[in-house]
Formats: sequence, C-alpha cells, structure tokens
Amino acid sequence: MEAKASAKYIRMSPRKARLVVDQIRGKNAQEALAILQMIPNKPARPIYKVLHSAMANAENNYAMNRDDLYVAQVFVDQGPVLKRYRPRARGMVSRIRKPTSHVTIILKEKREG
Repeated sequence: MEAKASAKYIRMSPRKARLVVDQIRGKNAQEALAILQMIPNKPARPIYKVLHSAMANAENNYAMNRDDLYVAQVFVDQGPVLKRYRPRARGMVSRIRKPTSHVTIILKEKREG
C-alpha cells in the first residue's frame, strides 16, 4: 500500500528543489521531516508541507502506522514558466523567467518480517 501527496505550481526552481529532495529519498518519514526542518534552502518549506500531507494521507486514508513510513519515491517536475519583463536602457526590455515546480511524494510502509 502506498500513500501519495503532490503540490503543483510551486514558485521555486525545479533544479534547486531537486537538490533538496535528493536528501530525503529513501529515508524514514520522521527523519525526512527533521532533515527538511533544518535545511535552510527555500524549497525545503513547501516540500516539508507535501511530506506532512502524505503522512496524513497514509494515516487517515489507508490506516498505515506513522512510524513505519518511508519515502519510497519523491520527484520534482517542471511546471510552466511565468514570463515577466523588466525595462532596460534605451527603451529595451529584458525577460525575467519565474519557474514553477510540481512536487510529488509517495510513501510506503516498511514490512517487518
């Protein structure tokens, strides 16, 4: 049995978010929460929320034990890029790209035996 949670259109770079999710992949869910609380990077907070939601889904929807959960899969996909413009010298403009991400976390329960 697996529990899943995802967040879409998060305003963070997928490249930088992947550096954060690489730290929690395969870890115990409680340990992953502790790691995410200590990471100073911006993507850590939304990823923490998604992981917390996945744990709640596992506990409430599938009656899984919270202590036996581990991060089976976690991935960050690229979302649409918001394009903005900034005025520059001599009437020109430069493009500002604001990337978005889709974060998905899948938790599974450890089988002891």
